[in-house]
Amino acid sequence: MTDTVGYYNRNAARYAADTVGVDLSALHRRFLAQVPAGGFILDAGCGSGRDSLAFLQQGYRVRAFDAATEVARIAAEYIDQPVQVQRFAELDERTAYDGIWACASLLHLPAAEISDALQRLWAALKPSGVLYLSLKQGDGERIDAERRHFTDATETRLRDWLAELQEVATIDCWLTPDERPDRAETWLNALVRRETAEP
Repeated sequence: MTDTVGYYNRNAARYAADTVGVDLSALHRRFLAQVPAGGFILDAGCGSGRDSLAFLQQGYRVRAFDAATEVARIAAEYIDQPVQVQRFAELDERTAYDGIWACASLLHLPAAEISDALQRLWAALKPSGVLYLSLKQGDGERIDAERRHFTDATETRLRDWLAELQEVATIDCWLTPDERPDRAETWLNALVRRETAEP
């Protein structure tokens, strides 16, 4: 039995402390280069609020959510604005965001739920908007010693999920090392741009 959200609620302070200082500025630059200045960004599964704060400090508008109540509370204090307690399956917005950032968050869903989550994120994205997501590189599903669920992905597996989306203009995938000093994992990143609306 998995207890992913429970784990993050019980360990929220430690998790936030361990991740808030991780430098993802190179990923931020690559993502924000495709988001209009001052655009509206959804931080989907925001964790500590690290990325939301970086976007806010650069003049973007941000809505953030996380499934774990305690994590959302800590993130809200950190970014000084509300963070909604929400799961991917509860997202039902339409064409609301210029950019969506799903960094290391979809990986906690069972593989059977990822297609639905991607469809919901995609529906929330404006035409010409961009979706960023990252998962650990690998193939399969696993439950760690803390009863957290992980779904890993190869580029082929990720592209199979993304092939179900409509109006995809471009997909850019690349690998990066884990920026945390005590980790040796590899991350699969993707930027997926939606087609521009017809004039």
